[in-house]
Amino acid sequence: MKGKFVTTVLVTLTMLSCNQESKTTAEKEAAPEIKQEMTQVVNHVMTKEQQAALTPEAVLQDFMDGNKRFQSGSTTVRDHSEQARKSAPGQYPKAVVLSCLDSRVPVEDVFDQGLGDIFVGRVAGNFVNEDLLGSMEFACKVAGAKLIFVMGHQHCGAVKGAIDDVKLGNITAMLAKIKPAVNMSQDFAGEKTSKSDEFVKYVSENNVKYAMQQIREKSPILKEMEEKGEIKIAGAFYRLTDGALEFVK
Repeated sequence: MKGKFVTTVLVTLTMLSCNQESKTTAEKEAAPEIKQEMTQVVNHVMTKEQQAALTPEAVLQDFMDGNKRFQSGSTTVRDHSEQARKSAPGQYPKAVVLSCLDSRVPVEDVFDQGLGDIFVGRVAGNFVNEDLLGSMEFACKVAGAKLIFVMGHQHCGAVKGAIDDVKLGNITAMLAKIKPAVNMSQDFAGEKTSKSDEFVKYVSENNVKYAMQQIREKSPILKEMEEKGEIKIAGAFYRLTDGALEFVK
């Protein structure tokens, strides 16, 4: 009888242990699903009414808040497939961003924006030309965007090329559009070469300022819209190292 009792106890303990292990495993497997359910997935897109209700200041603040989320790794979870379907009938972006071609500058991610939220114009060195001005006029005057944001960035190869006066095919003519920023930067106190990160940053910031100046000088449409408070023109220097923005006045 004693041996039978011991055997029964051992079997019972083994079953309890297995049940507890199975429960723990099940809880671990279920954890990602529970976490996913707790995370709100955004699938809506900007509507015409929502766009009309925005102010330029509100859009800029939205950009700043989005960049903070990007820096902290807490960006919005979005269903891009659903957003693509919903945005197909029309688009009502809140802003237009002029950015460099650089692959390390993911524009939508930098501001934590979704599909259909922003127009993006990209060219090496984020300079302004007739094509980009026309695109900005379309974005703001026709499509209703409230903000023009010019974004330069750290370690910009186009800016370095302009500093070094690189001559190569069509790159020569492209870099000529950045040269005014190099000329604006001759008051820099340190070493004025592409090997100086500080000088490259200084030229990049002046390049943003120059682009903003060109927008106002070469587009009466956008200048008037800004003066009326219908849009805002802003610019910043983007740090590749931590994803932060340094606003350019």
